[in-house]
Amino acid sequence: MSGDIKLVLASVSPRRKELMELGGWQFKILPAGVDEDLLSTEKPQDYVLRMAENKARAVAKRISHSSLIIGADTTVVGPEGEILAKPQDEKEALDMLQRLRGRLHQVYTGVVVIQVNNGTIDHELCVTDVYMRSYTEAEMHQYIATGDPFDKAGGYAIQHQEFNPVERIKGCYANVVGLPVCTLAHLLEKQGVETPNQFPVDGYSIQPDQCPICKQLARSKM
Repeated sequence: MSGDIKLVLASVSPRRKELMELGGWQFKILPAGVDEDLLSTEKPQDYVLRMAENKARAVAKRISHSSLIIGADTTVVGPEGEILAKPQDEKEALDMLQRLRGRLHQVYTGVVVIQVNNGTIDHELCVTDVYMRSYTEAEMHQYIATGDPFDKAGGYAIQHQEFNPVERIKGCYANVVGLPVCTLAHLLEKQGVETPNQFPVDGYSIQPDQCPICKQLARSKM
């Protein structure tokens, strides 16, 4: 890492924490605690970038030393272009899974890096195409009963080994989990921060079998 710059992740997501660790960065975690309501007529890409920046700014206000604040926000965009947030109850989780079943949708993640010292902001957007398999009604109900869908945008986790909802993807696997590490590495390297665990930083359409970080993630039990 360049100089004495410290990395701060503005998120308490265990998935983003593990992804950061797989990248090999040393970092601190601080919760952002921001309002995540969607604005009327807001497009998915605008929403995730706004939320990522809001999270990073909220944490940056509490930091006085030389730091890079990382904000990220992920959302699932359904087949009709609707934003699917975290389901509030079993009925909503079931509705989301039924909408996605056997169809193509997208996962958007906005990543923002703020330099506390000078206030500069850099951001990038990562989008992955996700093709869901035709899981059964019984499989949906069993998965919902585990409680796993309720803290996941779109009501599912790609890495859930028992439900295994995704047939294939076109794009970054880590993005669907919640933090595209290649995108983050690109942003950090622009700030002079090296990536300890080397993996491609110039290709944003990476399959798990092409990226060593994503291969580790695919084998993990988050």
